[in-house]
Amino acid sequence: MKLARTLPLLGAFTLAAGPAAAQTADPRVAAAVERFAPRITEIRHDLHQHPELSNRETRTAGIVAAHLRALGMEVRTGVAHTGVVGILRGGRPGPTLAIRADMDALPVTEDTPYPWKSTARAEYLGNQVGVSHACGHDVHTAVQMGVASVLAGMRQEIAGTVLFIFQPAEEGSPPGEQGGAKLMLDEGVFRDLRPEAILGLHTFAHMPVGQVGYTPGPAMAAADRFIIRIKGRQSHGASPHLSIDPIVMASQAVMTLQTIRSRNLSPFEPSVVTIGLIRGGERNNIIPEQVEMHGTVRTFDPRVQAEVERRMREILDGVTRAGGGTYELQYEKQTPVTVNNPELSARLRPTMERIMGAQNVMTVAPTTGAEDFGFFANEVPGFFYRLGTVAPGTTSGDHHTPTFMADDAAIPIGMRVMTGLVLDYLNSAGAR
Repeated sequence: MKLARTLPLLGAFTLAAGPAAAQTADPRVAAAVERFAPRITEIRHDLHQHPELSNRETRTAGIVAAHLRALGMEVRTGVAHTGVVGILRGGRPGPTLAIRADMDALPVTEDTPYPWKSTARAEYLGNQVGVSHACGHDVHTAVQMGVASVLAGMRQEIAGTVLFIFQPAEEGSPPGEQGGAKLMLDEGVFRDLRPEAILGLHTFAHMPVGQVGYTPGPAMAAADRFIIRIKGRQSHGASPHLSIDPIVMASQAVMTLQTIRSRNLSPFEPSVVTIGLIRGGERNNIIPEQVEMHGTVRTFDPRVQAEVERRMREILDGVTRAGGGTYELQYEKQTPVTVNNPELSARLRPTMERIMGAQNVMTVAPTTGAEDFGFFANEVPGFFYRLGTVAPGTTSGDHHTPTFMADDAAIPIGMRVMTGLVLDYLNSAGAR
């Protein structure tokens, strides 16, 4: 998940212990989860200690593929570079349902008390950086491996087929590379076996273990990336009158771009325009020729998305014309809005309430974070929910920070909920 602000949750939290919630679940599923959870937790620790950056998830993919093959599944590897797809065919006729977990880590140096914390390092954008699962993708991968273990033991009772998608590069491909959900789709992950729907989960650093939540409708924002180059004329810093100063123009642009959110868009339309990087100049007494700025736009509506880009071009044109310079804008639509299909959400909520207890199924406000699960949910109806991961009496850093923590106790809960959703969906569809 791309780092962004999460809006406040709707409603207060009430903590329920995992074992209590399990009493309302299918006892066969609960027993299988209890049997597999210790091993799956060990796998989570191993993945956490050996994180891999986007499009580099070779070791992780090998562990996943070996696990699925050991369960007797059809397995496809090398999808979108390192993606893995497993197919579990049930013993009864029915539809196909996909579930998805992302595998990549982040260039973040971990600072947690875990004895199995990451000390891994790798090259990122030409620099040596710490690498860690600072967004919980190790939990996502482990939970889905656990779901595969449970469902493989029940395959004769399953009415349909389950497509297990282990996705690389959710956090974004390295510059010059393609990857993620879009590349998996482009390479035909749904071509031979198209699911009726797709499900996914994400850890939540603001929700306690024992709760799950989801957002009806638009849940996570579209993410666009832009690079602005403002060009002027270089001169000695002592002779600014001989320059066309791109630093001054860039400064004006940064401030004026904020008026898009505050003065051009409805206050009832959530959006974000952020400049995250400014680079220009080599020396304190030289006015440079060019300044480069990188940033992100987050929106929930294509009309607002188009308006932001239009106003950016108008503002940059006006600022640089006034200053005597020019500009270039490279604007890239990266990730679409993740929308929870209303009918699918309404159909699945009763399952979550049966497993967790209604008081532990929360309605969560939309977040300006982005998730390329949205590419899958644009192809087929999608349902993306949040898994509480904060241990009682502790706090976690936000996603994408060194102190992000996800408690192991969330793993069996995630396994129970996702397994229940899959079985209820397929069995009810098979009964239609």
